[in-house]
Amino acid sequence: MSERVNTREWDPTQETTEETDEQHGCPECGGNLATDTEHGETVCEDCGLVVDEDSIDRGPEWRAFDAAEKDQKSRVGAPTTNMMHDKGLSTNIDWRDKDAYGNSLSSKQRQKMQRLRKWNERFRTRDSKERNLKQALGEIDRMASALGLPDNVRETASVIYRRALDENLLPGRSIEGVSTSALYAAARQAGVPRSLDEVAGVCRVEKDEIARTYRYVARELGLEIAPADPESYVPRFASDLDLSEEAAGRARELLQSAKAAGIHSGKSPVGLAAAAVYAASLLTNEKVTQSEVGEVADISEVTIRNRYHELLEAEQGLTMA
Repeated sequence: MSERVNTREWDPTQETTEETDEQHGCPECGGNLATDTEHGETVCEDCGLVVDEDSIDRGPEWRAFDAAEKDQKSRVGAPTTNMMHDKGLSTNIDWRDKDAYGNSLSSKQRQKMQRLRKWNERFRTRDSKERNLKQALGEIDRMASALGLPDNVRETASVIYRRALDENLLPGRSIEGVSTSALYAAARQAGVPRSLDEVAGVCRVEKDEIARTYRYVARELGLEIAPADPESYVPRFASDLDLSEEAAGRARELLQSAKAAGIHSGKSPVGLAAAAVYAASLLTNEKVTQSEVGEVADISEVTIRNRYHELLEAEQGLTMA
């Protein structure tokens, strides 16, 4: 007697369907579930229990208010970005020699893919402007990663560099110098500034060239960049030194007193922020050394000591007044 064999194939969607069926009712009261697309939540209509949150919006990131605008914006693929020289509209061929199933390609197919990669790269950078952009935007991305800057800063820096290239500001200046100055300006515009010493530590040009190129680019492009606020450095310094929120708040109070007394004029914002963090750590009994603060802020201990005394005197003067 032959043994009966179950030849039914496994359906990967079966488990998902069963799980979905189980989630039709509220786990608390058994009521009906409703999807709130505005907040990305699944809630119970009866008891208000939030069953699921932070759901993924699989729709487009753009908005359209009529049919013509919808047809104009409709597209496939990833959104365009200024962080790539071709704005992400060209084809990328993966460097791994594997097919869609993860299997290794044959030697003949590997040679074919290598030729396709070579010609694809040549077509993507057909003229000197595109090659220039590719090198510069790669530098911006590398430096932004090293400095821990967010994507919005990289996007702004890419736009600034594109404007400098279109305005013909590059002749006589290095690609690295202009790209570094664009990133430095973008960080200041976004309110997450980095000091010149920090930027110089991750780039391939000297600090003097960065400052000179930055002033030239900002003047020629009419960039509206306010002086760096010392308070914008406090959260990063406090985080790197593992200080509490109380110490960070005390440092901000010291800097506000310094602004009210007018002693911040002509002083390095990095030095003032570092001295305020050091003073706040002492006032909140979370003592850190001047050398630790100087290492985080990349400034000398002498500067910290000088600014430290000035901050305390400014606060004392305002208290007595």
